[in-house]
Amino acid sequence: MRRWNGWGDETVHYPLPDSAGAYLRTILGEASPPHDVILAEVMAQVPPSRLPSHHLLSIEPRDRVYHARGQSLPDWIALRSGQIGAFPDAVAYPESVDQVRELLRMAARLGAALVPFGGGTSVVGHINILPGARPVVTVDMSHMGRLLDLDAESNLATFEAGVLGPNLEAQLSAKGFTLGHSPQSFELSTLGGWIVTRSNGQQSLGYGRIEALFAGGQLETPTETLTLPVFPASAAGPDLRELVLGSEGRLGILTEATIRIRRLPESEQFVGLFFPDFARGRAAVREMMQARLPLSMLRLSTPLETEVTLALAGHDRLMNLIKQWLRLRRVGDQRSMLIMGITGKEQAVQRAREDAVALASEHDGALVGQGFGKLWAKGRFRTPYLRNTLWEMGYALDTLESATEWSNIQHLVDAIEGTLAHGLQDLGEQVLAFSHLSHTYPWGSNVYTTFLYRIPANGDCAETLKRWQVLKSRASEAILDAGGTISHQHGVGTDHLPYLEREKGRLGYQAIRRMCECFDPTGMMNPGKLVV
Repeated sequence: MRRWNGWGDETVHYPLPDSAGAYLRTILGEASPPHDVILAEVMAQVPPSRLPSHHLLSIEPRDRVYHARGQSLPDWIALRSGQIGAFPDAVAYPESVDQVRELLRMAARLGAALVPFGGGTSVVGHINILPGARPVVTVDMSHMGRLLDLDAESNLATFEAGVLGPNLEAQLSAKGFTLGHSPQSFELSTLGGWIVTRSNGQQSLGYGRIEALFAGGQLETPTETLTLPVFPASAAGPDLRELVLGSEGRLGILTEATIRIRRLPESEQFVGLFFPDFARGRAAVREMMQARLPLSMLRLSTPLETEVTLALAGHDRLMNLIKQWLRLRRVGDQRSMLIMGITGKEQAVQRAREDAVALASEHDGALVGQGFGKLWAKGRFRTPYLRNTLWEMGYALDTLESATEWSNIQHLVDAIEGTLAHGLQDLGEQVLAFSHLSHTYPWGSNVYTTFLYRIPANGDCAETLKRWQVLKSRASEAILDAGGTISHQHGVGTDHLPYLEREKGRLGYQAIRRMCECFDPTGMMNPGKLVV
């Protein structure tokens, strides 16, 4: 069963070895586990619904609690302290397009707002219920996950938009196909959520970002149905798919999506390499990209992230052997770790691996083989569970991400990490901040940063939130000042909304607002997200 106040399935745990806890205490200091409220206490706070009874609506307190917040750190603070603020007045679980349309008509008649809900994994406030006079219905799409059509000749599949990642892949795999879109939230997130937030999968280098995979579909809006026909390409004016991509539920509810699929690969490898420093690793990755090597993933960690990853991994004997081997290869304490994914036909995978390793060796890269890569692949979707463990130890963890051109990468990394590392120094608190590049392009890369800080010893949730607000706002300003985008893959939601106009410009921002008004004249769809 899904955790109501944390990440993932409540039966899954991510234990940390004692050595990892000691490492964190050395850097951040001793921490005290916070006192979390229980679900029954929060359910008792849920107010009466402001909506009349309707056969499509549930007003059960449990449903309303589970749909009040997402997975951002502010959401966790609210849920675990019980200070949630606002709940949906009802939750709907439509099972068909006709029921979605009925919900839109009902909301228009009652003056209610609708908040589309996929897997609930948003980390920037997309699905949060905001206080206001208007009643709110959260529309949970989890009952709409069927495969509607598969065109094997054209490599196209049409799904209902509420399909979860594992269910989508299982239905495709049974017919010999894959989409290959695997964000870290893959096990819990939905196709529709990926599309409307412009999601990026861990192997986007090989399979493409979601905008390359989304071929068309159907959007139910407050005005009428928008049908996006499927073409291999078209020059018939602006591409309307681009309006739906990144729209974050502001235009309507995506009910169907046609996606571009491919045959299951013959072979897939994940291998580990280490470079003496981040500069040489970065140069190697850039050259691999600009040589257009057929790889599916390149994930390069800074020295600090490499150190933290090895420290938290456990497997002490294996890690010590790796470090000894690297010292023989003159890869010391400033080492930078690269996980490389290669996917495709067997012979092509072998050639790509040989070419990539040869290029890496020109920058003093040392290959440690598939064993290390397999360890990463095995835990690729378990890593978010570490947030639960760290919180229960007394540490708050969050992430942020950006992207910029290659010539600006080091400047952006330094700006983000430096801002975060010193962000709480006036309180005498340390912040551990480290980064990696995981979505690379011939012309640039993303920068994905993780940061940790101590929860106050008295468990003061207001102070925990205040510390996050200081770090998030300063880091966001640093990103824009350093020439990065405010969001490479997490979308806008509420957390990035204050910075969007600066990135888009006044005219661009107004164009987005007017687009929302065109589809949703009364502002019933997910108000307060993306733009205001």
